[in-house]
Amino acid sequence: MSDDFRLSERDEFPHPLEDAKNFNESVYWNCFDPAQRMGAWFRLGNRANEGYAELSVCIYLPDGRLAFMYGRPEIADNRQFSAGGLSYEVVEPYRKIRTRYEGPVIVMTDPQELLDPSRAFRENPREHCELSWELEGISPLHGGEPRSDDVQPFYGRQFSRGHFNQHTAVHGPLRIGEESWQMGGFGWRDHSWGPRYWQNIWCHRLLVGSFGRDKGFMLLKITDLDGTTRRHGVLFRDGQYEEIRDVDLMTEWTERKHQRAVEIAVRAEGRTERIRGEVLSLAPLRNRREENGQELRTQITEAMTEWTWNGERGLGFSEYLDLVRDGETVGYPS
Repeated sequence: MSDDFRLSERDEFPHPLEDAKNFNESVYWNCFDPAQRMGAWFRLGNRANEGYAELSVCIYLPDGRLAFMYGRPEIADNRQFSAGGLSYEVVEPYRKIRTRYEGPVIVMTDPQELLDPSRAFRENPREHCELSWELEGISPLHGGEPRSDDVQPFYGRQFSRGHFNQHTAVHGPLRIGEESWQMGGFGWRDHSWGPRYWQNIWCHRLLVGSFGRDKGFMLLKITDLDGTTRRHGVLFRDGQYEEIRDVDLMTEWTERKHQRAVEIAVRAEGRTERIRGEVLSLAPLRNRREENGQELRTQITEAMTEWTWNGERGLGFSEYLDLVRDGETVGYPS
């Protein structure tokens, strides 16, 4: 993949704002702590031409509760990743990121309450949350921006023309209300830019795991609006990324048609790797917009997942994204 893409240290920082109304530049990061069996992910998506950023905070607590916040804080430009109390600062490109959040979260005993977000925000307690984390890059970077027009970007040109990602080690304090934790674990981050509507993808399955400082994976199966299915990804071993040849997966579903577990077969050079994931906690989310008087909706299920690979256990996440048509998710039961 890297031969077809360009990437420089400059791409760690916000890019010049483009003319497209739906230009988006977003950063995403997560951390999963295997000792405490908890995790979290965060996202800031700058949509400066529309006057706001998309802010998401999602924290999987050790006892099964979920702390969550979503908002659209106002922004006027694309000069920084900082809005609504959430910030992402590049200290050293490719190596060190500093992240902070100071603001409210709702705390739910049952994460499935997010199926009705208005009610969830109205009826659950709201607590003050503070964190200050450092992200250390422990792998190479993967991805970039296409060198030519005939190269298809990672997610497609109408979702993020440029995109790169990296496995990380993460540490720092977290406080929610009167509770506090010292987080230490492993995660993954990505950075993307270009015109985006969430409804420009038919469906995708993004699967990421970490097993320490020198082992992990990132796998993506994505179907475009024209029905074309593409498979990308890497296996992370001994400090290096190995591009996969192919990936297949079989999902076990809940009654609500959310992922419960997933069996993965990864074809790499001369071998097949098998990985199993068991969902520990799942946040059912959505993205909506209106076009020509019609509501367009995408379902996004974000699950903290325990992975087993060659007898080793690690943590990470499984993200299932699907357009909703006639009340049904288009990717089920794939």
